[in-house]
Amino acid sequence: QVQLVESGGGLVQAGGSLRLSCVASTSTFSTFRMGWFRQAQGEDQEFVSAISWSGGNAGMTYYGDSVKGRFTISRDNAKNTVYLQMNNLKPEDTANYTCAASSPYYTGSYYYTRKGYIHWGQGTQVTVSS
Repeated sequence: QVQLVESGGGLVQAGGSLRLSCVASTSTFSTFRMGWFRQAQGEDQEFVSAISWSGGNAGMTYYGDSVKGRFTISRDNAKNTVYLQMNNLKPEDTANYTCAASSPYYTGSYYYTRKGYIHWGQGTQVTVSS
């Protein structure tokens, strides 16, 4: 079982930035597509971003419409870590952010839904004040 541990959340003013990190407990991290999802209180879970595994479509990134141009996903395979750089944060970005990992070598099209991932972290809270 792959464990995913997020960090980097916190309280920030609108217009500010945060960088989330997610460390995976696996020696085969480079084979996983990684994703970020968020869930605001009382809302459904929302796709934020994903990055392909380091073969296939290496470096391919995906973003939800609400974060395009503001958020950037990246990965450091040497550190088993995926990052989410969040800039120009808005109050509507307030949510619990969770990272997820696919099965190894997965290149399917479900990068934007839970269906595309089999490992999940516990999440880190991001609160953006107006």
